[in-house]
Amino acid sequence: MQVVLGQKLTDALQGPFWPGTRRDARPPTVEGKAVAIIGVRRAGKTTYLRQLLAERLQAGRPRTGLVMLGLEDDRLAGMGTPDLDWLLEEYFRRHPTFRGKQALTLCLDEIQVVPQWERFVRRVLDTEHVELFISGSSAKLLSREVATSLRGRGMAVLMHPFSFRETLRHLGAEPEENWLDLHSAAKSAIDARLLEYLGTGGFPEAQGLDVRDRATLLEGYVDVMTLRDVIERHTVSNPTALLWLQRQLLSTPAGAFSIKKLFDMMKSQGIAVGKDTLHQYLDHLEDAFLIRTVWMHSASPRQRMVNPRKVYPVDPGLIALYERSGRSQLGHALETVVLLELERRGWRAEYLRTDEGFEIDFIATRPGDRPMLIQVAASTADPATLERELRGLTAGLSEHPRAHGFLVTMDHFAPAAELPRRGQWMSASAWLLQPEG
Repeated sequence: MQVVLGQKLTDALQGPFWPGTRRDARPPTVEGKAVAIIGVRRAGKTTYLRQLLAERLQAGRPRTGLVMLGLEDDRLAGMGTPDLDWLLEEYFRRHPTFRGKQALTLCLDEIQVVPQWERFVRRVLDTEHVELFISGSSAKLLSREVATSLRGRGMAVLMHPFSFRETLRHLGAEPEENWLDLHSAAKSAIDARLLEYLGTGGFPEAQGLDVRDRATLLEGYVDVMTLRDVIERHTVSNPTALLWLQRQLLSTPAGAFSIKKLFDMMKSQGIAVGKDTLHQYLDHLEDAFLIRTVWMHSASPRQRMVNPRKVYPVDPGLIALYERSGRSQLGHALETVVLLELERRGWRAEYLRTDEGFEIDFIATRPGDRPMLIQVAASTADPATLERELRGLTAGLSEHPRAHGFLVTMDHFAPAAELPRRGQWMSASAWLLQPEG
């Protein structure tokens, strides 16, 4: 183990950093905290860590004080916290001037493979002068280990696959001007790119691939997430039920679901599984970031529990893998992209059901900001669709007087109808590219 770790340390201290496409995520700048980069596999967490190190190198930090180690290595099977202790001591043995004098930046990639890693992190933060970044493919790094085990010593950065803006940047097509300053031809070109993005998604390696190769790549991603991040990690005893649940959820993007209904469906098909087990499997799939779920907005915990949740894939590119109905999924893909953008920007998203029974796709809240009510539609050219969307938005704004409302569509022009007070229409491209406020 020490031979392998020693060689990985040697390799980590040599060679240039290849930062790749710049990401828009910004780590917190609170001293004395470990920063956790969390998100789905293959979203670009490792590349983002390289970007952080490249920024520090460009700012004049010595190369020997910038270390990144990937821990998901079959040669490191059985690795424990004593091995991490040895690794850090070996670094200081080779570079003693960094102990307590110069700041060492240490990035540990896929740290969740080391049992009780949080004890090591706490000790390092308490005893060493180290800027520490950790990454992993599990939401537990945020909800359990970072929030609980690190006892206030950790903060998180969520890393989804490329956003629409990041995809444009990756393709060399990011606009330099604000949306309102672009001429019509440039806006049309961006709208066309958005249509492609809704089908392709944002996984970095999927960019530029043809349809068949992209499907094969993304299917492989899902298989690995399911096997390694769910079945193996949680020792799933009923993989048949888990895979059925996974396919069902991914085949209904932006759809409502309840565990009871899914349990009844599985029972009718002869799949034996308990409701409590299904709840656990749902948590595992979300823990692996394969899916995102949205609760109904309510001040009553009971109302939240008894009403269905809505489910979304972590990337719109996954939708085509499970589409069997033959219907267009453009609206669902756009709704998925809006949810993921809200999460990137730190908004908490729920869906809203008004007192009159109208549904609003998202009510988004963030500390220090006014709430947002967001209706998402591929098109409002159909008068019935437009009436339905505006009726719900009007009712929601009436019940939430502090909120600002948005109607987000793929249309090129504002709808020929009066919008409610505090409500506005935005094209999907404009909404996705607006500066973060």
